[in-house]
Amino acid sequence: MKVDHITAAAAAANSEGEMCKTLEVAAVDCRGLSLSPPAVLSSPVVTGDEFAFIPPLNFSMVDNGIFRSGFPDSANFSFLQTVGLRSIICLCPEPYPEPNTEFLKVNGIRLFQFGIEGYKEPFVNIPEDTIREALKVVIDVRNHPVLIHCKRGKHRTGCVVGCLRKLQRWCLSSIFDEYQRFAAAKARVADQRFMELFDVSSLKHIPLTFSCSKRGVYKLACSTHATTNVVDRS
Repeated sequence: MKVDHITAAAAAANSEGEMCKTLEVAAVDCRGLSLSPPAVLSSPVVTGDEFAFIPPLNFSMVDNGIFRSGFPDSANFSFLQTVGLRSIICLCPEPYPEPNTEFLKVNGIRLFQFGIEGYKEPFVNIPEDTIREALKVVIDVRNHPVLIHCKRGKHRTGCVVGCLRKLQRWCLSSIFDEYQRFAAAKARVADQRFMELFDVSSLKHIPLTFSCSKRGVYKLACSTHATTNVVDRS
């Protein structure tokens, strides 16, 4: 099913949780983009006299063609154009803001919205089926480059990325370390417990052709938290 926008009610009614708008994808030059998770890029990078490129809160590269951040606003649009996004995964249940929706239309970006409520402990309820459907979008290279975001880029986004790491065979200590670097003092035991118990068996048949670990860019190992500063566009 193709729709322009996914509300919380529509997401609940759709068992697969995947809806998107198909638009022409704008060709964007991303030369010079340098990313290294888990960096928090808050200062503008100014080129020329007129344009300032400001990344969203908690913006970082996760893997080849996969990025994460907090909720983008209009100040971040110029920066996101340099990434050449094809898709955005929003994990918030609220209607997508009109300026953001217009940005997607202009730049030919598809929106996948998986509404997960932003609970606080001890009332955290992370829907496993929703996370699983979001992961299917993440690992589908047809959606790359893709940006995963929630409100702050910490908990809901952290859970999706953490479950992706399980699929990439990261050990739990490495998964938790990455999660905690973004969540910092707001790290939740419930989130980490969810990632520990998350069953990736139903996704193991899907090849991770995008992964840096498959291309020799860096090795996903328990003993090190390696990163790359190069966006592979090949």
